[in-house]
Amino acid sequence: MPPGPLSSTAAAGPCARVTAAYRRIAEVDRPEIWITLRPEAEVGAEAAGLERRLAAGEFLPLAGLLVAVKDNIDVAGLPTTAACPEYAYRPEVTAAAVARLIAAGALVLGKTNLDQFATGLVGTRSPYGAVRNAFDPRLISGGSSSGSAVAVALGIADLGIGTDTAGSGRVPAALHGIVGIKATLGIIPAHATVPACADYDAVTVFADDLAPAVTAAAVMAGPEPRDPRSRTWPADIRLAAPLIPSIAVPRAADLTALSAPYRDAFTRTVGEMAERGGKIEEIDISVLLDAALLLYDGAIVAERFAAVGAFLDTAPAGADPTVTAIINAARERTAPAFAADLDAIARAGAAATELLHGFDALLLPTTTEHPSIAEVLADPIGINRRMGTYTNFCNLLDMAAVAIPGAPTADGAPFGVMLVTPAFCDQIAIDLAARLLGIEHPPLLVDRGVDLAVFGAHLRGQPLHRQLEQLGARFLDEIRTTDAYRLVALNTTPPKPGLVRHGNGEGAPIAGELFRVSEAGLGRFLADLPAPMALTSVELDDGRSVIGFTCTNEAARTATDITHYASWLGYLRRDR
Repeated sequence: MPPGPLSSTAAAGPCARVTAAYRRIAEVDRPEIWITLRPEAEVGAEAAGLERRLAAGEFLPLAGLLVAVKDNIDVAGLPTTAACPEYAYRPEVTAAAVARLIAAGALVLGKTNLDQFATGLVGTRSPYGAVRNAFDPRLISGGSSSGSAVAVALGIADLGIGTDTAGSGRVPAALHGIVGIKATLGIIPAHATVPACADYDAVTVFADDLAPAVTAAAVMAGPEPRDPRSRTWPADIRLAAPLIPSIAVPRAADLTALSAPYRDAFTRTVGEMAERGGKIEEIDISVLLDAALLLYDGAIVAERFAAVGAFLDTAPAGADPTVTAIINAARERTAPAFAADLDAIARAGAAATELLHGFDALLLPTTTEHPSIAEVLADPIGINRRMGTYTNFCNLLDMAAVAIPGAPTADGAPFGVMLVTPAFCDQIAIDLAARLLGIEHPPLLVDRGVDLAVFGAHLRGQPLHRQLEQLGARFLDEIRTTDAYRLVALNTTPPKPGLVRHGNGEGAPIAGELFRVSEAGLGRFLADLPAPMALTSVELDDGRSVIGFTCTNEAARTATDITHYASWLGYLRRDR
C-alpha cells in the first residue's frame, strides 16, 4: 500500500494539507476519481481562512481535513451529476451532512465518480470512466462510492463521503484496506442526495483509520427536519460493548460464495477476534442471505425507478446500459409484488432479531472476491450480485455496519470484514471493530447519557456488574469521592457496601468507578434498585458531582463501618 502524503502532514495546518493533496493528485494521475475537482486556489483560500479562525482561538474538530464528496450528494455551487452528464444540476444548498463537516472545519476538494445513480458495487458503471483500484489499476475499486474511497486510499483526501444502499460504503473499503462507517438508517441525514432507494439509503464515510471515520460520522449525525427519514438516538441506546462480547459468525455453508483467498482470510480474522476476547459462535444466516436478494431481484427496485426512471425514459446519451437495464426492470414489478416484498422484509427482520438475540454483533466478510475490471465488464450483473452477498440485506433489515480491514490474504492483498449490529447499536459495532484492530480506546460515535458512579457490587469483576453490561453502560474512569463520605458493609445478598455522606472531613476519599448509561437505562436501573440502596448526587475529589449509589441512614447505622479500607475492593481483599 503506497503511503499518501496526508499521513505525514497530519499535524500540518490547513494550507499545507491542501498543497500536499493537490501535489498528490498530480502524482497519482487518476482523473477518473473526480467528476468535479475544485481549483487549488479556491480551496487554498478557504484553508487560509480556517487558519485565521484557528489562530483566533476557534475550536474546529475537523480543522483542515480534506473531503471528497460522492457526486450524488449536493454541494452548493458544484454540479451534481450522479455520474450522468445529462442529469446535471447546480444546487444552491449543500447536503446537511456535508454542511456539518464544513462547519466543523473540513474542506471539500470536489465531487467524485460513482457507479451511475449509485447502482452497483463495482465502480465501472460511469461515462466518466471506470475507477481503478488504488493499488492495482487492473482491479476494480468497488462501488458505487468508488471515487471517494480511492481518494482516501491514495492519500488525497482524509475523508471520503459516500452513500450506501446495498454496500457502497463498505465494499470499496474492503478492497482498499480502509474503514467505512454505515450508521443506522437516518442517523446521518440523507438530505440533498440523489436517491437510489430512498427508504434504504445511508450517507457514509471512508477514512484510513477508525478514529477519523467515527469523528466525521459523529459530526454528520443528528436529526434533520429537511429529511423525512431522519432519526435520532433512542433513550435506551447501548453505549458500549461488554468485556466479553458474544460474536456470531456464519456457518461454513453460508460462506461458499467466498473466493478461496477470502475464505482463508476470514477464518484467520475470526481467530483474531477470538484471541482478543470475543466469544465466537457459528450460526445459520440463510434468512439474511435470502433477504439480500430482495434488493435487486424483487420489487424493491421500483424505488430506483421512482427516483430516476422518468429521466432515463428520455434516453440520455450518457446513461450506462447496465444501470438502465436494472432500473427499467422495475416496469415488470407490480404493486402487489412490492407489497409482498415489504411483508417479506418485515418477516426477515423479525427472524433476524430472533437469530441475533444474545449476540453483540455479527462478524461477516464484507464481500466475496476482488475481480478485475475486465472480468466485471464481461459479466457486469453476475459479479456485482455476488459481491453484495453479505451487504445487501443490511439496510433492508435496518442494521448498522462498520467495515474494517481484516487479516490480509495469503499474498498480502486487502481483505475486509464488517461488524453488523441491530439498529442504534452502532457504538457496539465501533467498540468491537476497535478491538479487532487492536485499538485500546475506541472512538465515540454516541456521546450522550448520564454518568453513574458505583462503589461496590457493580464494579468491574463484581457479581452485579453484568447489570451494567446488559444496559450497555460504558466505563469512563476510576474515581474517588471527597472526604465527606463513609463506607459501610451491608448485610445483603450478594454482599454490597453502602456509601453515606457525613460532612466535609468526616469521612475519607472512597474509590469507585464511573460509567455512562443511557437515560432510559438509568431509569430502569433505578426502578429495579432494591432496598436499602438509593441513588443520589455524589461529590468527587476533582470537583464534579455525579449520580451515584448510597444507602439509607437506617441501614448504615446497623452496618459495619469499613471506611478505613478506602474502597469495597480493599475491604474484600482484607483477609488475603
